[in-house]
Amino acid sequence: MNPTHIEENIEQRIARLEAIEAIKALKYRYWRACDGKDADGFRASFVARGASIDYGRMGAFDDADGIAAVYRAVALQKEGERHLILDMHHGLHPDIRLTSDTTAEGTWTLRFRQLNLRDRTEKVCAVEYDDAYVTEDGQWKISRCHATELWAVIRPLDSEAIVTENLA
Repeated sequence: MNPTHIEENIEQRIARLEAIEAIKALKYRYWRACDGKDADGFRASFVARGASIDYGRMGAFDDADGIAAVYRAVALQKEGERHLILDMHHGLHPDIRLTSDTTAEGTWTLRFRQLNLRDRTEKVCAVEYDDAYVTEDGQWKISRCHATELWAVIRPLDSEAIVTENLA
Protein backbone atom coordinates (compact mmCIF):
# COMPACT_ATOMS: atom_id res chain seq x y z
CA MET A 1 0.00 0.00 0.00
CA ASN A 2 1.25 3.49 -0.81
CA PRO A 3 2.35 5.15 2.50
CA THR A 4 0.64 8.44 1.59
CA HIS A 5 -2.69 6.62 1.44
CA ILE A 6 -2.33 5.35 5.03
CA GLU A 7 -2.75 8.90 6.36
CA GLU A 8 -6.00 9.48 4.43
CA ASN A 9 -9.38 8.95 5.98
CA ILE A 10 -12.16 7.34 3.98
CA GLU A 11 -13.63 10.68 2.87
CA GLN A 12 -10.25 11.84 1.56
CA ARG A 13 -9.72 8.57 -0.29
CA ILE A 14 -13.16 8.81 -1.89
CA ALA A 15 -12.55 12.46 -2.86
CA ARG A 16 -9.20 11.50 -4.42
CA LEU A 17 -10.77 8.66 -6.41
CA GLU A 18 -13.66 10.89 -7.53
CA ALA A 19 -11.18 13.55 -8.71
CA ILE A 20 -9.21 10.97 -10.69
CA GLU A 21 -12.40 9.66 -12.32
CA ALA A 22 -13.49 13.23 -13.16
CA ILE A 23 -10.13 13.87 -14.84
CA LYS A 24 -10.44 10.66 -16.85
CA ALA A 25 -13.95 11.70 -17.94
CA LEU A 26 -12.58 15.11 -18.98
CA LYS A 27 -9.92 13.53 -21.21
CA TYR A 28 -12.46 11.15 -22.73
CA ARG A 29 -14.83 14.10 -23.46
CA TYR A 30 -11.91 15.91 -25.09
CA TRP A 31 -11.19 12.97 -27.41
CA ARG A 32 -14.89 12.47 -28.12
CA ALA A 33 -15.11 16.16 -29.09
CA CYS A 34 -12.11 15.69 -31.39
CA ASP A 35 -13.72 12.75 -33.17
CA GLY A 36 -17.23 14.23 -33.21
CA LYS A 37 -16.24 17.55 -34.82
CA ASP A 38 -17.33 19.40 -31.65
CA ALA A 39 -15.12 22.51 -31.70
CA ASP A 40 -16.85 24.07 -28.68
CA GLY A 41 -16.44 20.88 -26.62
CA PHE A 42 -12.81 20.67 -27.72
CA ARG A 43 -12.09 24.22 -26.50
CA ALA A 44 -14.12 23.78 -23.30
CA SER A 45 -11.81 20.96 -22.20
CA PHE A 46 -9.03 23.47 -21.51
CA VAL A 47 -8.61 26.25 -18.97
CA ALA A 48 -10.04 29.60 -20.00
CA ARG A 49 -6.60 31.26 -20.23
CA GLY A 50 -2.96 30.29 -20.27
CA ALA A 51 -2.81 26.58 -21.14
CA SER A 52 0.55 25.12 -22.19
CA ILE A 53 -0.09 23.20 -25.40
CA ASP A 54 2.53 21.39 -27.48
CA TYR A 55 1.30 19.13 -30.26
CA GLY A 56 4.61 18.78 -32.09
CA ARG A 57 4.16 19.45 -35.81
CA MET A 58 0.70 20.93 -35.17
CA GLY A 59 2.27 23.66 -33.05
CA ALA A 60 2.97 24.90 -29.54
CA PHE A 61 0.74 27.48 -27.85
CA ASP A 62 0.54 29.36 -24.57
CA ASP A 63 -3.26 29.40 -24.67
CA ALA A 64 -5.83 26.86 -25.87
CA ASP A 65 -7.36 29.35 -28.32
CA GLY A 66 -4.41 28.69 -30.66
CA ILE A 67 -4.87 24.93 -30.81
CA ALA A 68 -8.65 25.40 -31.04
CA ALA A 69 -8.11 27.52 -34.18
CA VAL A 70 -5.90 24.78 -35.66
CA TYR A 71 -8.54 22.20 -34.79
CA ARG A 72 -11.25 24.21 -36.55
CA ALA A 73 -9.06 24.74 -39.63
CA VAL A 74 -8.03 21.09 -39.96
CA ALA A 75 -10.72 18.87 -38.45
CA LEU A 76 -13.74 20.82 -39.73
CA GLN A 77 -12.66 20.97 -43.40
CA LYS A 78 -15.45 19.93 -45.73
CA GLU A 79 -15.97 19.31 -49.40
CA GLY A 80 -19.67 19.82 -49.89
CA GLU A 81 -21.33 17.97 -47.00
CA ARG A 82 -18.43 15.55 -46.55
CA HIS A 83 -15.69 16.03 -43.93
CA LEU A 84 -12.21 15.66 -45.36
CA ILE A 85 -10.53 14.62 -42.10
CA LEU A 86 -11.92 11.75 -40.00
CA ASP A 87 -10.22 11.01 -36.68
CA MET A 88 -10.39 8.24 -34.11
CA HIS A 89 -8.80 8.76 -30.68
CA HIS A 90 -8.58 5.79 -28.29
CA GLY A 91 -6.92 6.79 -25.02
CA LEU A 92 -5.33 4.14 -22.82
CA HIS A 93 -3.24 3.65 -19.73
CA PRO A 94 -4.18 6.76 -17.72
CA ASP A 95 -1.80 7.49 -14.87
CA ILE A 96 -3.33 10.38 -12.91
CA ARG A 97 -1.59 11.84 -9.85
CA LEU A 98 -3.25 14.46 -7.68
CA THR A 99 -0.73 17.09 -6.62
CA SER A 100 -3.25 19.00 -4.46
CA ASP A 101 -7.02 19.20 -4.05
CA THR A 102 -7.21 21.37 -7.19
CA THR A 103 -4.25 20.25 -9.33
CA ALA A 104 -3.13 17.02 -10.94
CA GLU A 105 -0.78 15.59 -13.54
CA GLY A 106 -1.29 12.69 -15.86
CA THR A 107 0.13 10.62 -18.68
CA TRP A 108 -1.82 8.75 -21.32
CA THR A 109 -1.18 6.60 -24.36
CA LEU A 110 -3.22 7.31 -27.46
CA ARG A 111 -4.02 5.03 -30.37
CA PHE A 112 -4.83 7.43 -33.19
CA ARG A 113 -6.22 6.79 -36.64
CA GLN A 114 -6.96 9.42 -39.26
CA LEU A 115 -8.46 9.29 -42.74
CA ASN A 116 -7.46 12.23 -44.91
CA LEU A 117 -9.93 12.16 -47.79
CA ARG A 118 -8.30 15.11 -49.56
CA ASP A 119 -4.95 13.30 -49.81
CA ARG A 120 -6.56 9.82 -49.81
CA THR A 121 -4.33 8.61 -46.97
CA GLU A 122 -4.73 6.77 -43.72
CA LYS A 123 -2.51 7.50 -40.72
CA VAL A 124 -2.12 5.24 -37.71
CA CYS A 125 0.12 6.31 -34.85
CA ALA A 126 0.94 6.00 -31.16
CA VAL A 127 1.08 9.16 -29.06
CA GLU A 128 2.06 9.83 -25.46
CA TYR A 129 0.42 12.70 -23.56
CA ASP A 130 1.93 14.60 -20.63
CA ASP A 131 -0.91 16.60 -19.08
CA ALA A 132 -1.66 18.85 -16.14
CA TYR A 133 -5.12 19.61 -14.79
CA VAL A 134 -6.62 22.26 -12.53
CA THR A 135 -10.07 22.94 -11.21
CA GLU A 136 -11.68 26.02 -12.70
CA ASP A 137 -15.16 27.07 -11.60
CA GLY A 138 -15.52 23.71 -9.85
CA GLN A 139 -14.66 21.64 -12.95
CA TRP A 140 -11.45 19.88 -13.92
CA LYS A 141 -9.79 21.42 -17.00
CA ILE A 142 -6.63 20.69 -18.95
CA SER A 143 -3.92 23.27 -18.20
CA ARG A 144 -1.05 21.49 -19.97
CA CYS A 145 -1.26 19.09 -22.88
CA HIS A 146 2.01 18.00 -24.47
CA ALA A 147 1.69 15.24 -27.05
CA THR A 148 4.64 13.27 -28.43
CA GLU A 149 4.16 11.05 -31.45
CA LEU A 150 6.09 7.83 -30.85
CA TRP A 151 5.64 6.33 -34.31
CA ALA A 152 3.36 6.63 -37.32
CA VAL A 153 2.42 4.80 -40.49
CA ILE A 154 0.89 6.73 -43.37
CA ARG A 155 -0.39 4.75 -46.31
CA PRO A 156 -2.52 5.52 -49.34
CA LEU A 157 -6.20 4.64 -49.30
CA ASP A 158 -7.00 2.08 -51.95
CA SER A 159 -8.90 3.58 -54.89
CA GLU A 160 -11.66 1.06 -54.19
CA ALA A 161 -12.04 2.19 -50.56
CA ILE A 162 -15.49 3.46 -49.71
CA VAL A 163 -15.58 5.83 -46.75
CA THR A 164 -18.85 6.72 -45.07
CA GLU A 165 -19.52 9.05 -42.16
CA ASN A 166 -22.40 9.97 -39.91
CA LEU A 167 -21.14 13.21 -38.41
CA ALA A 168 -23.11 16.44 -38.16
